[in-house]
Amino acid sequence: GLIIKNRTEDGASRYDFQYKNARGYKTTIEGLSHKFDPEYWNYAKLISGTLRHGMPIEKIVDLINSLQLDSEQINTWKNGVARALKRYVADGVTAKGQKCSNCKSTNLIYQEGCLTCTDCGSSKCG
Repeated sequence: GLIIKNRTEDGASRYDFQYKNARGYKTTIEGLSHKFDPEYWNYAKLISGTLRHGMPIEKIVDLINSLQLDSEQINTWKNGVARALKRYVADGVTAKGQKCSNCKSTNLIYQEGCLTCTDCGSSKCG
């Protein structure tokens, strides 16, 4: 599907979601931005902006992981977004500020979306 930015009659921006079904008919869900909790929508806009301006994905993952959030529901969202973005970190990128849960080494790299310890071989995905 596609996310399409449109304008309402009064000039306000609106995001719609459009997809084609199995028969080739387009279905559009208008006002996508109003269907989500405003807090989640703001986080999504922040992440989108950092990606569009070239911030490396691994830095965005670090930024999301560093958020100090009170709500368990937000933490679930936070972990889900970080997990999804990790899949796109290039293989071999060094993970900063993290330790291996097995041997406590700081020699961790991203490999196929997972953090892998170069010392003991332990791997953590998700």
